Amino acid sequence: MLLPSDPKHPRHPAAQLSKAKAQWGGDKDLWVFGYGSLIWRREFDAVEQRPATVYGWHRALEMLSNVNRGTPDCPGLVFALVTGGSCRGMAYRIAHDQAEAELERLWAREMPTGVYDPKWLPCRTAQGPVDALAFTLSRNSPSYIGPVHDHDMLAILRSACGRFGTTLDYLVGTAASLRGCGIRDREIERLVALAREHALTT
Repeated sequence: MLLPSDPKHPRHPAAQLSKAKAQWGGDKDLWVFGYGSLIWRREFDAVEQRPATVYGWHRALEMLSNVNRGTPDCPGLVFALVTGGSCRGMAYRIAHDQAEAELERLWAREMPTGVYDPKWLPCRTAQGPVDALAFTLSRNSPSYIGPVHDHDMLAILRSACGRFGTTLDYLVGTAASLRGCGIRDREIERLVALAREHALTT
């Protein structure tokens, strides 16, 4: 995705950050919803975390990665939050006096190209509902590839590797992290079993 050059363009990361800050308001704690790498590589300070479920969105290994888990010549895949279904993940609370700085750090990590559509999603938790910032992906995004046939998925898991490692390691690591949080994602477990069946992992 080409980054808009005008920082006032609504798709520019700076404009999206300003919008997120305005929606948050700055006078209360900030909640963030993690569904993938934000669970096992959070990189921000949270004073509380809760298992949480969002409805109307689901976790899917359907986002192209040309840098982190693949290359332009051999694209990999990463998880994205796309419309439909539901998703179990973790809601993290950042204290309001640290939230602006932590939000800017999070933006630098997740939004350098503005690929995501940040949204405030209602999350159900055992302690009550919270509205949390989530990094969603539009089905109209050029980074959205849609459902991947198992044959093509296996080819990606065999070969795709980027600056942070392979798509296979990313898949297996995400599955292990979710299990550690008491979350069983049937599609992720199916993909791990598929990789194991073809001797790509143990």
